Amino acid sequence: MCASSLSEKLPDADNIIFLVGWKFGTAENPGRTWAVNTLTPSLVSRRYPSARIVALSSGNVYPFSNPDDGGSTEQDPVGPVGEYAWSCLGRERVFEHWSITNGTPMVLVRLNYAVELRYGVLVDIALRIRDGLPVDLSTGYLNCIWQGDANDVIIRSLDLAGSPPAVLNLTGPGIYDVRGLATRIGSRMDRPVVFSGEEAETALLNDASFALKTFGEPRVDLRTVARWTADWVRRGGALLDKPTHFEVRDGKF
Repeated sequence: MCASSLSEKLPDADNIIFLVGWKFGTAENPGRTWAVNTLTPSLVSRRYPSARIVALSSGNVYPFSNPDDGGSTEQDPVGPVGEYAWSCLGRERVFEHWSITNGTPMVLVRLNYAVELRYGVLVDIALRIRDGLPVDLSTGYLNCIWQGDANDVIIRSLDLAGSPPAVLNLTGPGIYDVRGLATRIGSRMDRPVVFSGEEAETALLNDASFALKTFGEPRVDLRTVARWTADWVRRGGALLDKPTHFEVRDGKF
């Protein structure tokens, strides 16, 4: 049975939260990445032309920026680096096409990075500290948001949906340096921290000022999440074993 026939079997819905995406393994199989990230949005858009759709995208569609500039805003030009990032922009363009063609109200949520206790950039840092491995400083700055707070904004952003699609950057307030985060996590874990490399002048950063103004500050601040993560990893909590590779600068995942 073809994919279009399968999509027709999906139940009717007035609101859609689109979370489908493929990232890990892009370097080995870029074709699959493009298929998942661009063909699926077309099938969903054609199946639900009258629904409101929130489609998860990625801050990877932006170029790297200097932390002193505060990160990329929704009005800044895109500049993807690597196959995965380009496929994310392709996903956005497909949704944009169907939004305009069918008048479907949509919002494209550019997220980086959501974190929780089993997965995320803080887990990546904590695991390297636990295992006595150096923390790479090549990408020395980041912003992130607790997954629960991200979910809250994603659902509430249905109110922003429009045609053409609205664009929403989603992350926590502020930009954090990896060196400082690692030092804090290492102290909580009572483990020494070893670093490698030096901080580049740029990083993949979002400015989520509009989301923060519209939906308010996250309920869980990053210091709290870092403390939770350090304790979780130190105690041997369950993990998803999916490194984010946030330190990668060439877009190869």
